Amino acid sequence: MANARALDNRRKSVRNIKKITRTMELIATARFKQAMDRATAATGYTDRITQVVNDLATSGLEVSHPLLEKRDQTKTATLLVLTSNRGLCGGYNGNILRAALDRKTQLEGEAETLDLQVSGKRGIAGLKFRGIEAAKTFTQFEDKPAFDDVCEVANHFLDAFISGSIDRLDVAYTRFISVSKQEAVIETLLPLDSIGTGESDTSNTQAPAKKESVYEFVPSPSSILEEVVPTSFRVKLFKCFLDSAVSEQIARMVAMKSATENASEMIKQLSMEYNRARQSQITGEIMEIIGGVEALEG
Repeated sequence: MANARALDNRRKSVRNIKKITRTMELIATARFKQAMDRATAATGYTDRITQVVNDLATSGLEVSHPLLEKRDQTKTATLLVLTSNRGLCGGYNGNILRAALDRKTQLEGEAETLDLQVSGKRGIAGLKFRGIEAAKTFTQFEDKPAFDDVCEVANHFLDAFISGSIDRLDVAYTRFISVSKQEAVIETLLPLDSIGTGESDTSNTQAPAKKESVYEFVPSPSSILEEVVPTSFRVKLFKCFLDSAVSEQIARMVAMKSATENASEMIKQLSMEYNRARQSQITGEIMEIIGGVEALEG
């Protein structure tokens, strides 16, 4: 049987770990609520402006914009992977990396060149462990991604797509569906005619059917498109970052809650073992005292 003092020291260590995991769970819960409020607030605007762009792309009007033009051949594709800077969030990063690696293999077969970009220290380290180096990395995005910071990244992609440096942009992230459900998905954000369907798998390249336009343009379609189309991409990319942030906090909250519960169970088990060890030790000491008394009386 283990030494009572060693069991007591181990029990104290587990109690300290339990305090840490419980604190991290509370912090993740608070950050989750803030992140969910931001993601929820952006959902309505993102969905609506995405629907507008999709309507324009499938309308009977003669509208054209470089971001809506589907390339006949994909020479250069870019895959942006959104992960976290911190760990202790269960399978959050592992799930998105597995999905990203599958899409990476697919894009390498379809495009002549693949540009891999990663946001988050855990994703950078995970790919580096697999012997994969990212062409560009981002570590400035935390649980509160700023729209201006995302716009800098978005504008880079917009300029590259318009200039022909890239022909396709895929984003791998964790989509927030509800508190109980988040899923690792990959969406094609460029060209923009692929984001109006709401599908994460863009393997079906069949052109959408034309429909009658319900929009009137003042002063002209081109001036409206110059503003709406790039904005729709920026807010869609921003929504990806927001979904990733809230999903990360949910994953950490669940992981820390599970760790706290496991620590409680371990403390109960160690307490039982400690009580048995202490009882055995006391019994042994009593027997030694009785033996010593009998020896003196003899």
